[in-house]
Amino acid sequence: MAEYSGGSLKADHLCVLVHGLWGNPEHMASVAKALRAQYPPEHVYILVAKRNSGSFTYDGIELGGERVCVEIEEELEAIKNRGGHIAKLSIVGYSLGGLVARYAIGLLSARGVLDQLECLNFTAFASPFLGVRTPLRGLPNQLWNVMGARTLCMSGRQLFGIDRFRDTGKPLLAVLADPNSIFMSGLARFRRRTLYTNITNDRSAVHYTTAISKTDPYTDLANVTVRYLPGYDDVILDPTNPVSPGAPPPPSPSKSSSSNPQTTTKARQALLTADAERLAKRAAFFVGLALFLPLGVVAFLVNSAIQTVRSSRRVARHERGLEGIQADALRELRVNLWIREVRGAVEERYEELSGAQPQAYLGTAENDSGSEGSESDENDDGVDSASGRGILALERKRSRTLEGQGGFPTLALAPYQFAAVDALDQLGWRKYPVWIHKVRHSHAAIIVRTEKESFSEGKVVLRHWVTDEFLA
Repeated sequence: MAEYSGGSLKADHLCVLVHGLWGNPEHMASVAKALRAQYPPEHVYILVAKRNSGSFTYDGIELGGERVCVEIEEELEAIKNRGGHIAKLSIVGYSLGGLVARYAIGLLSARGVLDQLECLNFTAFASPFLGVRTPLRGLPNQLWNVMGARTLCMSGRQLFGIDRFRDTGKPLLAVLADPNSIFMSGLARFRRRTLYTNITNDRSAVHYTTAISKTDPYTDLANVTVRYLPGYDDVILDPTNPVSPGAPPPPSPSKSSSSNPQTTTKARQALLTADAERLAKRAAFFVGLALFLPLGVVAFLVNSAIQTVRSSRRVARHERGLEGIQADALRELRVNLWIREVRGAVEERYEELSGAQPQAYLGTAENDSGSEGSESDENDDGVDSASGRGILALERKRSRTLEGQGGFPTLALAPYQFAAVDALDQLGWRKYPVWIHKVRHSHAAIIVRTEKESFSEGKVVLRHWVTDEFLA
């Protein structure tokens, strides 16, 4: 990492890289390497944020953002003291790091730091801007929304939208996206806002949240026509027209020996043997899963309990100014909250949010008539949600319109998520859908989190970013 980070005192552009949950600076090594290959140390100075490594990412977006804010201020001061001068700033966030970076941007704006800099790029790779609660129905999804929020300490509560930020009574994700907040005005300073979103196989942050979208056209890729961006190896989709309903044209007839009527008995036997081996491996996998999954779950829950205690202690020490960050000035900003009163109500019981919606999508023909009748003055949770009901009704209307135009139905998101989509989209984004084919762990592959061949498609994404997107 050292050979890619840092820079020359001649550089006037600082680019900050922020890793994600459970991450460490090494996760951003490929991002830093790609940037350095395009821009020499005399042009761009690279800072890889370090203070949120490992279990420190459990401490929440707020504390993580404060740490990154302080790191940036300290780096700017250190460069200045050595005789350098930074005039431009870019910030890159991966996964949770995108949210942490947005919080840090709000603090930098409130403290006047951004007034002295030209803000060029804000880039997010697979960042869950709308949180990670699943909008799908069913017991597994409901359990995920309830348990997931309680096993990742403060970060989990914020990612699932069940926290209350300071004295606002709102989840932090709602505050981050409020049009009147310093977080949004700070983000608006950047000349270019770019995001890269996995369309499939992202087990950490699914497409709707990383794309800031009310729909997910990629749930059944066999029944859509996908269009790629020329020159990017069938990895990056065309952002202006990525996909349309309707199955793609059938592939040309295969010329393999399996379609040849003269295929020998030996070849058939080889195929049968290969199929048998695949079935045996799959059976072994499921047997192992049945044996070890309970142990893994227990270990995960025990670790979560330990990390919750440790994180709570760190947060308490930070509030008292004992964690190495001079938090007095930051705490003063919190009192002013940087936000006017948010109009409308946000549901109070996020613990049962997934159960509040009776379907995965809004406004589908099969349940459209019954859905209106279920919206009484109190929802299924017993919460007065008049404004939320109005948002949902509006989205049902939009959903029917989209479907009538051959579009895709609207996901059953929470009211604060619909509001966040509208507000964030007002800023303007360059959105690039990414299809990682080689591996079923696209969340790590999109930034080549570790160097291995199966993650090679992520290098295509990074090449596009440094050559076509990054303003220097």
